[in-house]
Formats: sequence, structure tokens, C-alpha cells
Amino acid sequence: MTDRNIVVMGVAGCGKSSVGRLLAEAIGARFIEGDAFHPPENIEKMRAGIPLDDASRAGWLAALAHELEIGREQGQPLVLACSALKRRYRDALRAGDPELRFVHLHGERELIAARMRERSGHFMPESLIDSQFADLETLAADEQGLDAHIGASPDALLRQILSALE
Repeated sequence: MTDRNIVVMGVAGCGKSSVGRLLAEAIGARFIEGDAFHPPENIEKMRAGIPLDDASRAGWLAALAHELEIGREQGQPLVLACSALKRRYRDALRAGDPELRFVHLHGERELIAARMRERSGHFMPESLIDSQFADLETLAADEQGLDAHIGASPDALLRQILSALE
């Protein structure tokens, strides 16, 4: 369906990993969980309720951009679950693939907070949700991507995304 790399982006708790896995399977791409590339010090900061700053994210974004570059060079499309909250973060990812496409999962703060409360075993506390929304810069008109509201089921979101990618 697509031979291009895709980033499923949005604030914590919006369903990036779940939707990203479904999308990767549907298009025959390799799925990458961006959180797995955080260095231990980033995980500990977030676990302690400390939002990451741009400097803390720089190496993480560079590692993800490298993965995207490898996928592009090898002709193996990737679906990456990554917050990509700010334009400059998305620009850093585009350094690995200038043709990168984004799927921005979004929803109301209350819905996302409820989802964060329901999940277990994740390092990101609900207390960081406001910092996530404060950092969020929606896709600009010149960025390749689409918006999808998380009020729909994961399967419905997948159908919407696949239709938009065609």
C-alpha cells in the first residue's frame, strides 16, 4: 500500500503504539516503538514526573531518524510510534527520511487522561499530560500527514488511515 515511512504521533496515551502496530501489519511494514530508544536517564526523568526538554530528546530523535534512514535506504518501510510533538522534532526525524509521513492521533485531554489511568506498566505518569499538550504543535500545512481523532476504535482509525494513505 505504501513504501514510505510513517510516524504515528501524538501525546502520551493517545494510542500511538496500538494504532502503529495495526498500521504496520496492514501495510507490511516493520513497527518501531520509539519509547524503546529512550536512554535510561530519559525514562527515569519521565518516571519521576519530569518532562523532557529539547536537549534530552536530541539523541533519542537522532537514533530514530537513523532507523528511518536505514528503512528508506533498504526499501523496508517502517511505522514508528513517536510523540513528535514539536515541528523541530519532526524536522529531526525528517533528517532520516525527507519523505516521511505523519499520522497525528489526537483527542480531548480528559479522554487521554482516562486512557493513561487505565494502562499499567508504562513509565509515563498522568502528571505529565499537561506538559505534553503544552509542547504539542499540530501538523503544519507543509507537513505530509493526516489527523485522526482517537474517539474511534483502533480498527476504525486504521480504516481511516489506510483510506487517507491510498
